[in-house]
Amino acid sequence: MWRSRAAFSSLRRYSTANGPEKPSLKLVAELRKLTEVSIVKAREALGASNNDVASALEWLKKDLAASGAKKAEKLKDRHAGEGLISVAILSAGNGMRGGNNAVRAAMIELNCETDFVGRNELFGKLAADIAHTAAFMSDSADFQPYSVDVLNDTPLLSAVSPNPDPTATVGRAIQDTMSKVGEKVSLRRAITVFHEPTRSPELGQRLISYLHGSINNPHQGRIGVLGLLGLSSPRLRDLFASKEFCDDLERLERSLARQITGFDTRSIRAPADSKDETALYEQPFMFPGDLSGQPVGEALAAWARAHDLVDASGDGGLQVAQFSKWTVGEPLESESS
Repeated sequence: MWRSRAAFSSLRRYSTANGPEKPSLKLVAELRKLTEVSIVKAREALGASNNDVASALEWLKKDLAASGAKKAEKLKDRHAGEGLISVAILSAGNGMRGGNNAVRAAMIELNCETDFVGRNELFGKLAADIAHTAAFMSDSADFQPYSVDVLNDTPLLSAVSPNPDPTATVGRAIQDTMSKVGEKVSLRRAITVFHEPTRSPELGQRLISYLHGSINNPHQGRIGVLGLLGLSSPRLRDLFASKEFCDDLERLERSLARQITGFDTRSIRAPADSKDETALYEQPFMFPGDLSGQPVGEALAAWARAHDLVDASGDGGLQVAQFSKWTVGEPLESESS
């Protein structure tokens, strides 16, 4: 993680009349904390910058850009089949605590060569930042593919820091990471979803997600699901004002996302007169309580009735409107055609 030059204005320069001193362990540790470079590289940067941390940071940026480009060229033909699926949800929809009723999210797959690097915190942080960037940049509805080429040229936004490096792009950050981990790292795919807040008080939308195989971050794993739930009811506004309703709905959403992840789920509904269990609504619902074992479609209808989403005339309910499910390294249609 890089910080701005202003953050180091108070750091004094270590030098003597006879030339620069050998970098102290304190300065080396500080530079490594800021950049995550090796001890050798931190000493080299400080030595080339007269032990001035701000200048050493600039030196490292230039050096990392040059070495990253060389590393990328050297590794470009290697196979990168490991990595992470990372999901970023910036606005999750109606009734969510602190939400504004819009939905805005993204899911990306970032690849590397080995599972060892895929579990590395540096790699995970990069994946989270790229997903956050894609979600922030999203301006298309539904679950639309986002151009990897466009995303690589986009300024990288940090998922945790309010002051990211303004000169960093997604592609540059990927090159920097390659230089640090010594493996090919590539952004394989991205999807984004964005819906404006619902204008009708009788309609609602909620994002659901689940990541299987998480290590350092619950929003990352080897299998990722991102979905959209649609709700309708004349009483929807009152229902969302109820904490009990929202808590029950969140439990249902987690179960739906896990259901999609755990089963061989390829669609929402099966064709007429079909019992295809790759369709979500035909699968036995793995949900605790009376709904357990019922087909998911029937269980959702029963849940909606029990929670007063459906009025006396039969209007209202909830449904899974869309979902995407990814597994790290799986074949893509574009690669098989």
